[in-house]
Amino acid sequence: MATKLPSPPRVGMVSLGCPKNLVDSERILTQLRSDGYQMSADYAGADVVLVNTCGFLDSAKEESLEAIGEAIKENGRVIVTGCMGKEAEAIRARFPDVLAVTGAHQYEQVVEAVHAAAPANLSPYLDLVPDAGLKLTPRHYSYLKISEGCNHRCSFCIIPSLRGDLVSRRPDAILREAEKLVAAGTRELLVISQDTSAYGIDIRKEPRMWQARAVVPHMTDLARELGRIAPWVRLHYVYPYPHVDQVIPLMAEGLVVPYLDIPFQHAAPSVLRTMKRPGNDAKVLQRIHEWRRICPDIAIRSTFVVGFPGETEADFQYLLDWLDEAQLDRVGAFRFEPVEGAAANALPDHVPEAVKEERYARIMEKTAAISAAKLQAKVGRTLPVIIDEVGDEGATGRSQADAPEIDGQVFLRDAAHLAAGDIVSVVIEDADEHDLYGVPAS
Repeated sequence: MATKLPSPPRVGMVSLGCPKNLVDSERILTQLRSDGYQMSADYAGADVVLVNTCGFLDSAKEESLEAIGEAIKENGRVIVTGCMGKEAEAIRARFPDVLAVTGAHQYEQVVEAVHAAAPANLSPYLDLVPDAGLKLTPRHYSYLKISEGCNHRCSFCIIPSLRGDLVSRRPDAILREAEKLVAAGTRELLVISQDTSAYGIDIRKEPRMWQARAVVPHMTDLARELGRIAPWVRLHYVYPYPHVDQVIPLMAEGLVVPYLDIPFQHAAPSVLRTMKRPGNDAKVLQRIHEWRRICPDIAIRSTFVVGFPGETEADFQYLLDWLDEAQLDRVGAFRFEPVEGAAANALPDHVPEAVKEERYARIMEKTAAISAAKLQAKVGRTLPVIIDEVGDEGATGRSQADAPEIDGQVFLRDAAHLAAGDIVSVVIEDADEHDLYGVPAS
């Protein structure tokens, strides 16, 4: 008589917030999959739904609460995890029917809560999980988290209270994960953490053996090793510490994608001081010029906060003038938003909302013009592009200056023969404020 396999329980996942949260979600689902669970793409098919929340801004918290409410309405059996787990009482007060609430990167507690809500029926006949784990991104790119937490105490941020101080992963463990991801089809590794340039300062005296050589837990050493594993390696969330200069030659050599994601947040010295941010704007400009001398194709992306408490019109104009000099390739801006628990809330001289909006519009106009000019200068060049999607008539990809979902795209004609994950040479034919248009080189 044939063995009847048990029907495994199914788990749905709603993952909100930054790529670091997405990596947490992938780890949770990988563990659950190895424990015998199946994944559900909709509420109706799930025995339990996980909502991985973001709690960085009040608007993000509200989005998380709305997601929890929708999951309860559509399914009814909901477990909450992520950054808002610190506010378990508030979540339970609004949604008393949630099954459990856990905090950020508390993987074991989340898995235990799922086991309690929907016990698994394990079977030795089921192939449970691929070697590289489960992914929530396309096959050809993967986020690689190298540390948790942050040692900075920026006045507008509550991340250390949510995720704690910096805890770096062992370099050999990171490289082993990278190797598995590449073996499973990853072509681009996106290195993430709260502070990538601080990687290893907590374990700096603990080199680990990797392929018969010792690897020091340091951003430069790790980037070099990753560059030997994956075709593209992209660095996110980099503070401009002096040792960041050591990474630029790796970009010039082609080991690391010539792209730096540096959240400068502002340029005016007085605003940076009240933000409790490190940085000297004049020295940073000098270093940017030097980076471009060493690696002319380097793309620098950043984010800025406008309307921070105490920001004067002179401070804001200083920022605009600084951007004229820095000529950053990709820029995002945010209006200052008080976050419960942030020290900045108690600062004097909060900027009126109307002024924030006006400044936000001006900085976006400024950075769009810079972006348009920089992209126009690429028309006629041949650039490497990684393909994300292919349709009947063309394809969509990204240049080395573009991270997925946050930067621009390259739209290709006559490219239906390509496949997602291909890295091809593309002749750039046109550009607008944010995107490039081209054709595969013959």
